[in-house]
Amino acid sequence: MTANQKRCHALLQAGRLWEAIESYQHMMDVGDITTKADSLDWYTGKSSEECSVLCAANGDAAFTASEYDRAIDLYSVAIELDSASDTIFAKRSKAKSGKMLWIEALHDAQKVIKLNPSSYLGYNLKHTALHGAQHYDEAIQAFQIMMTKLDDATDVLTQKLCQQYLNPSKAVHDIRQVIDAQLQNASFRALDTITGLLCDREAQINAFKTSVEYKELVSSTITHTDFRMKHINETVAMYFRYAMLSHRWEGKETLLQDIQDKVLYELNPIGSMVKLQSFCKIASRAGYRWAWSDTCCIDKSNSVEYQEVINSMFALYQHSALTIVYLSDVPPLLKSGALANSDWNTRGWTTQELLASQVILFYQKDWTLCLDDRSPNHKESVAIMQELEEILQWASTCVTTLPEDIAYSLSGVRLHVDYGEKKQCALGRLLRKVIAWSGDITVLDWVGKPSEFNSCLPADITSYKAPPCELPSLSEDDIQSLVSSLQDAVALEPASRLYQTLDYLSAPRFVHRWLHLPCIVFPVTGVRQKPGQKRGIHFTYRIKADGLRDLDIITEDKLTQFLRAMPLPAWWTFLLVRTWSRHLLELPDAADDAESMEDWSISESTLPPSENEPVYSESHSRALQLIVRLGQPFGAFLLARQRDGEYKRITSDHNIIAQVNDMASVGDMMDIRTLEII
Repeated sequence: MTANQKRCHALLQAGRLWEAIESYQHMMDVGDITTKADSLDWYTGKSSEECSVLCAANGDAAFTASEYDRAIDLYSVAIELDSASDTIFAKRSKAKSGKMLWIEALHDAQKVIKLNPSSYLGYNLKHTALHGAQHYDEAIQAFQIMMTKLDDATDVLTQKLCQQYLNPSKAVHDIRQVIDAQLQNASFRALDTITGLLCDREAQINAFKTSVEYKELVSSTITHTDFRMKHINETVAMYFRYAMLSHRWEGKETLLQDIQDKVLYELNPIGSMVKLQSFCKIASRAGYRWAWSDTCCIDKSNSVEYQEVINSMFALYQHSALTIVYLSDVPPLLKSGALANSDWNTRGWTTQELLASQVILFYQKDWTLCLDDRSPNHKESVAIMQELEEILQWASTCVTTLPEDIAYSLSGVRLHVDYGEKKQCALGRLLRKVIAWSGDITVLDWVGKPSEFNSCLPADITSYKAPPCELPSLSEDDIQSLVSSLQDAVALEPASRLYQTLDYLSAPRFVHRWLHLPCIVFPVTGVRQKPGQKRGIHFTYRIKADGLRDLDIITEDKLTQFLRAMPLPAWWTFLLVRTWSRHLLELPDAADDAESMEDWSISESTLPPSENEPVYSESHSRALQLIVRLGQPFGAFLLARQRDGEYKRITSDHNIIAQVNDMASVGDMMDIRTLEII
């Protein structure tokens, strides 16, 4: 072996392949004929084989380390050293795919297939390269051939590889199931913002099946079964996202019949057509393929479809990706207050659309963003939302075509639509659903006429027009000060019993039209009409009740007067009640509760107090805090007992504000019942 050959061999053994090859090339360039012949024999002999093996091994190490450029170079050298086997081409194809050199990876995959046509590996690599190059139809074809090769394999291990993959027909089936689930919360039809066509559900699905997104989904799902459902759900949800239009109808709107089987963008841009075209263009620019407008996406001639859409209107807005609010009466360069004064706020459906939508953008007359606010969600814009705070006050000024729609438009729960029923009944059913759904009793806080549905509910949504009664609240320091003052005045046993009794109360509920309302009861002991206070059809009464300070109410109802000395019959009584709300307990978080449980387990005697410091447990303190809160002014209901034992609410033209005489008199607050109110 010559000195140059020894040097090449040493460099080769040291893994310095490029230097070894360069040294060899130098020998071939400057050597004589004999030297070149010897060098060629050395290159094509044992050393060549060693070099090829070493290149392949180093290429494998580089590939494992994700050093794809180095791996490609090393595999290429191995191929040049006359080691052009299907195995080495397969390795280089994988490395090129790692570098996203899809066309080059495809060429190597084709060579693998040519060198070993019976193997599945070449088609596997071909699928990967074609998928990466976004030739999804060809990729799926390559995958199907690969599956036949696996099925035809004679060895069991190769056959078992089929279990790693998913049959394309199964992938298509899984995707369709996810599509159907996704469209359950969508409308029957939507506008295609790209083509401008109005599409029903099957047309939307067919559009998806011809899309790049669908083909990519099938191609990737069949090979990545471990996360296929996650990928399917994400892709389907992204494709079928839709934008909703919230607007006020003005004059002749574009209806379904006006655009069916027509390209929206090719229609004459006049009147309401401009609004619809602008809405779809903005939705498209925002990345949404589908758009929905109540003007043209509902077949109003189909009563079944129309009722179903009304029933699911809240869900439509809730599941939308974006709600675009168009304020045609808000000019550019809008000033503060213009948005709040828009006619859009008087629509019957405005409240539900604002509450249900997750993301909202407000556009003014020229289709520019209100206040030039370019934040992604105007529901999180302080400037815009400050103008739109009083949700129920909006509702009280709502205008709808049909009276029943006032209730249907506010419904965030599924509510059967029964056009022709009284407005009071529609509103009553809605509020009944709200209480059943959330347990929230703030819907009972209203001033006005009672409903025929139930006396605790208003006859009209305008009863919520007045702002909710705001009672004074105590600071944390005030509460602690009052708790300390009650230490000696209130014993642990009655305080804890009051707390536990209230804690065990069930939530309010409706049984048909009867409201079962948990409350703290204060029996009325006297009703006297105040002299000289009669005002037309209104009467002012002084009310006395056990445990409460005297109070006055003004009502249209003429009440039977009585005193404690001359009580009414037992079946004919009045009650002042405090409706029970669990937030008064101010229950702690689970973590805090666990810590307090540890505190309760420690005997008070083991924790000596500092001088003049009272000793009381956490449970006692919590009960006293409840008593302090119950001692503050509250909104009361006046109830009149009926002959069959149920009660009826006596309404007043203002909130009835009551307060206990002495918060330390726990016994006055122990009359706790669930009353049946009609």
